[in-house]
Amino acid sequence: LPGRIIQGMKKASVVNPVFLIDEIDKMASDYKGDPSSAMLEVLDPEQNSVFSDHYIEENYDLSNVLFIATANYLENIPPALQDRLEIIQLSSYTDAEKVNIAREHLVPKQLKENGLTPEQLHISDDMLLYLVRYYTREAGVRQLERTIAAIARKTVLAILKDGKESITLDKDLVHEWLGNEKTDYGKREEQDQIGTVTGLAYTSFGGDVLQIEATKFEGKGNLVLTGQLGDVMKESASIALDYIRSHAKEFGIDPECFGKLDIHVHVPEGAVPKDGPSAGVTMTTALVSCLSERPVKSNLAMTGEVTLRGNVLPIGGLKEKSLAAHRAGIDTILIPKGNVKDLEDIPQEVKDHIRFVPVATAQEVLKEALV
Repeated sequence: LPGRIIQGMKKASVVNPVFLIDEIDKMASDYKGDPSSAMLEVLDPEQNSVFSDHYIEENYDLSNVLFIATANYLENIPPALQDRLEIIQLSSYTDAEKVNIAREHLVPKQLKENGLTPEQLHISDDMLLYLVRYYTREAGVRQLERTIAAIARKTVLAILKDGKESITLDKDLVHEWLGNEKTDYGKREEQDQIGTVTGLAYTSFGGDVLQIEATKFEGKGNLVLTGQLGDVMKESASIALDYIRSHAKEFGIDPECFGKLDIHVHVPEGAVPKDGPSAGVTMTTALVSCLSERPVKSNLAMTGEVTLRGNVLPIGGLKEKSLAAHRAGIDTILIPKGNVKDLEDIPQEVKDHIRFVPVATAQEVLKEALV
């Protein structure tokens, strides 16, 4: 909107207010202009002392304003604009944190909004955890608040219609009111499998576990990739295969077989686009397991990118990935050596249940992962 910043200054009626610009990554440029380029002039303290608003055509000093911007995806913010921001990463909540937030804030808020007293609706911590795990899938607590609001409204109805004095929430009531469970909670393999490896992914709602599968059959040496993979993951798969071909004898694989077999690598949930540089070690392990017919341990997950020489490169989002592994009941995670410094950020409740194994090369990964 023309003159929006100056309007905000006028409203604040001070020269040093705090401006919150929400969802800065959603700015779209079209024929009317490019707001993210205009933001360069607004947010850069070197330039904004003579900010020129094209609505009033007067220079105005914005250098005393504190700007706070929020975004879900850094990738959608132009690099020139990112360069002028101090970036503070806020990671997703753990299950225990969500339960605490719900108990201390969300439940009292929804009781008040729906005209209930704490005596009329009892939700135990176990039931809050059940709602978090099976009815929401997110990094924050927005969906959880909506779910609690729905339960509060149903409670009001039960009290008015059925004449009940108070309700204690249990699983049967949740199923009756909210329907069947909405999300899968952790998908660990039950048994050691050949050609199936648990990988860890960083998604918009925190972390997730992915089963990466590989199989072989008679053919002409083609590599088939499915599961709606982006360019980075396709490259990871071909790097993994070429690395294995150059070290075939070390892994007990017949070098002649590559010309006679077709190899298919699949990442399930094909409707969800997947891309990112952290599936290299997972694909390497799946391929070695498939070609050498050695099973992969089912209690183990891994993350990291691999190079043609077999070096394991560091990745991002380790906290979210380890939370996802913890949820799925995994007790060992292979992480790149370069990520050891990130272990400080991981909650103690996760560290108590998971053994983190730093690895520097693909050989170390295979030694640890294969039965």
